[in-house]
Amino acid sequence: MRDSSAIESRNKLRSYRYAMIENQLLPHSKQLRIGRASLPHHAYLVTMVTKSRVKIFARHESAAVAAKCLYDDIIVLRADTLAFVVMPDHLHWLLQLGELASLSETVRLYKAKVSIMLGQRIWQNGFHDHAVRAEENIVDVARYIVANPLRAGLCDKIGNYPYWNAVWL
Repeated sequence: MRDSSAIESRNKLRSYRYAMIENQLLPHSKQLRIGRASLPHHAYLVTMVTKSRVKIFARHESAAVAAKCLYDDIIVLRADTLAFVVMPDHLHWLLQLGELASLSETVRLYKAKVSIMLGQRIWQNGFHDHAVRAEENIVDVARYIVANPLRAGLCDKIGNYPYWNAVWL
């Protein structure tokens, strides 16, 4: 027979969880998933962060792998890379989803590919995404992304930073 106080505690915890969901007081990573939708042919700005913000991509070999994996067949079948920048502890990726791809699946496959190529799990769980709105100028979004190394003081000219690309530039 179960202890009634343990059952009562578990029921209180469930009630609290449901209240948190209703009030959207979930931990931040779970809150990011609320309302996430994948629209075919839509552009998204995605940010992925390394586990514990370790600067894995400060090493040339790791940053080159992260950049190269954006153009791997498994990713290209699902999304077009419009722009990206690999920073020491995170990556910004402007992509356009394909016909049958989901954003979460595309990001999951990318993160898995990079981790496999580097021989270790390197990513923080989850990711941040922003669906690019019709009134936003997508080229300006790309410029903002690739200017990250300048704002972070990693280079004095974007041409001196090797881990970025944009289809317009």
